Amino acid sequence: MFQLFLRARANNYFRGRSASRDTETDHARVASVFRSIEDALDGAKAEQAGLKSRIDDVLARAAVTQGNDSDEYLTRDPEDSHYQSLLNTEITNGQRRLNELGVTIGHFQFLKTALITRFPDFKALDRTVLARKIGN
Repeated sequence: MFQLFLRARANNYFRGRSASRDTETDHARVASVFRSIEDALDGAKAEQAGLKSRIDDVLARAAVTQGNDSDEYLTRDPEDSHYQSLLNTEITNGQRRLNELGVTIGHFQFLKTALITRFPDFKALDRTVLARKIGN
């Protein structure tokens, strides 16, 4: 029985892949991870920019509705005080999220740097530009 298996495999010996194919496979894996990090980083930066713009707009509107007299808060309508309170809450939440995004962006940049330093032969910029041009 054992000889039957040996004869069947006599012509099908093991062959490894070529070194260039291994390199291409490794580069494709690294490029996939790099693109994922870049996409996450770009998304976080876009969210940060949009949120900062909206917070600046709300701060400007809140400053206008706040008034500039020292006793403005004494004669303010209760409805206006309510809106001031809502704006303050939204500004606080927005600034909290901006701080979180700053930390997250730092983490993504660290991951990107670590990836590039661990795979020094990977030309990340060239591959990213090429991948975006062909739509991957």
